[in-house]
Amino acid sequence: MSKFDEKVQMYKAEIANLGLKISDDLLTKVSKGLGPSIYLTDASLVSGSDKDELDRVKNNFLIKKLGLSDGPALDKAIAETVTEMGTSNKNKHRAIFYSLLVKKLGKESFYK
Repeated sequence: MSKFDEKVQMYKAEIANLGLKISDDLLTKVSKGLGPSIYLTDASLVSGSDKDELDRVKNNFLIKKLGLSDGPALDKAIAETVTEMGTSNKNKHRAIFYSLLVKKLGKESFYK
């Protein structure tokens, strides 16, 4: 099994553990889109309590990559995702976090 497949399997186990619903296809495509960052400990995680980190998620992923317009809906989606993954959960994997945002904001077509 490749390192990428191992990461995706780990994400699937974490999704099941958290009781989330994300399709394997979307998770795989989002993970591929993140490139080598999924293998770097710090870059592969999202800090839900770091406002600068959450602003980067909004600006770099939601606005620049997905082409969404800034507004309260993006902040709300990010806050809901932090809560959904568990505010005390220190291992908010970026691939899962982004997959949840894509679903929440109805942008699955970006990864077709």
